[in-house]
Order: sequence, then structure tokens, then C-alpha cells
Amino acid sequence: MARIPTRTNDWGFPRWRGYGAASAATTVRLCDRHGCSERGDCPAPKSPNSPERWYFCPTHAGEYNRGWNYFEGLDAEEAARREASETGEGAAYAASSHYAWGGPGDGSRSRDEMRALDVLGLESDADFEAVRAAWRRMAKANHPDVRPGDADAATKFQAVQAAYEVLRAAEDARTWRLG
Repeated sequence: MARIPTRTNDWGFPRWRGYGAASAATTVRLCDRHGCSERGDCPAPKSPNSPERWYFCPTHAGEYNRGWNYFEGLDAEEAARREASETGEGAAYAASSHYAWGGPGDGSRSRDEMRALDVLGLESDADFEAVRAAWRRMAKANHPDVRPGDADAATKFQAVQAAYEVLRAAEDARTWRLG
């Protein structure tokens, strides 16, 4: 029976071996996007319900996800059912939206508030005084009494009113929590 050596022949001096001589080269998977030489760490499905995956770098994974249609091949009823089930799974996040970090948006405002700020033409960090000033300016410019018979102005006026109501309710809730 052959004896298996348990000691090395370097007498306890590891510097006599080359650095990293005992470790093999690691395999790095490159991004599957043509021409990209970044590391491909982010798997993405090649087609719906397929086990095959692309492996992209974070930049190309984001680009891929922006163009991905999650409901492709489904009829409208099945797509609505799947969307409702997937949004229902995030109910815990909606329940914790009273924490500023829990809800969607930029972390301090909800998605509805962000849309309302877009309607009013304001940035996400606008305070309520700026919201009120923009609402008054836009409401005066698009009021049906000022522009009678103009359907676009009436639609814009309704959108401005709805945006202000969303932001006012959010501000009331915010001051109630802090007060």
C-alpha cells in the first residue's frame, strides 16, 4: 500500500512556492451582449417560461428589462389576473408605506405623488408652498371660466385639480404623522 504524503517539501516556508500556485484560475462569464467585455452576473430569461438564460452586465440587464414585455402572449383577462396577483404579493410594502422608505417612488414620495408633481411641472423635492403656487398658476390659466369652450384646457384643469388633491392629502398625512 502506497503511503500518502501529508507534508510538503518546503519545510514550512510557503514563500518558496509561487504565489497562488495552489489555486486554479477562476472562470469569469462575460456579458452576452455583443461587443461588451464586462462581467455577466445578471441572468435574464431568453424567452418566457424557458430555463435558458442570457447573462448580462448590470448596464445591459437594465436595458434588457426596460424592453421586456412580461405579459406577452397572454390575453387581456389573463394579463390582468397575473398583474393583480403579482401586485398583491407586494401588499406588505403597501402596508409599510407610512415609513418613507417603504413605498414606491424616490423614497420620500409615493408613485402617485411623483405623477402629480409631473403634472404640475415640479421636481421631486418641491415643498408644499411650491406645489400650491404651481397649482394656483396652472388652475388660473386653464380654468373653464377663463377659457370657455376649450376642451384641452378643461382636461388640463381637471388633471391639475386631481394632482393638487393627491399632494394635499399626502401633505396632510405627513404633517399629521409628524405633529
